[in-house]
Amino acid sequence: MTESEPLFARPILPVANEDDAARTAAVALPHVAAAGGRATALHVIEKAGGAPDKAPLEQREEMADAIFERVRTAGADAGVEVETDLRYGTDVAETILEAAEDLDATAIVFTPRGGKAWWDIFSGDTRETLTTESEIPVVVLPSREDDGADETADDADGSMDDADGGTTGDDA
Repeated sequence: MTESEPLFARPILPVANEDDAARTAAVALPHVAAAGGRATALHVIEKAGGAPDKAPLEQREEMADAIFERVRTAGADAGVEVETDLRYGTDVAETILEAAEDLDATAIVFTPRGGKAWWDIFSGDTRETLTTESEIPVVVLPSREDDGADETADDADGSMDDADGGTTGDDA
């Protein structure tokens, strides 16, 4: 990112599940459209690092396709070009930061996700890592309360992915 580029010129939008994708797209894409930018929706399939994964890879990739479709549809409605990027990693926050650098993103943009704070003791906190270790701006946009998405649909750990469409690991 150059200092003269708008914040929303090329943001990366980490999305965890379909509801999160809808919330994030509804709030972020109008900003991207206003900047005349394009967005990249990023989904991280969290790998267990030697332990058994929580769901078959094929199932998780199919979920990623559905997640990306929600963002692409919202992008078309907003007049914003949306690219997608599926990554695999054992550390969700580090994978997001690497993707942002690889894609020369102007910002990392997300909406808060549900989850229980006590779980952060066990899983770490992706949100904190992103906001303290990122080399580029991190924008946390408020979720729309009236968008119809159920914030309690996320699993207690509030991360990026799970077989039931919820989330696992860290939250962003």
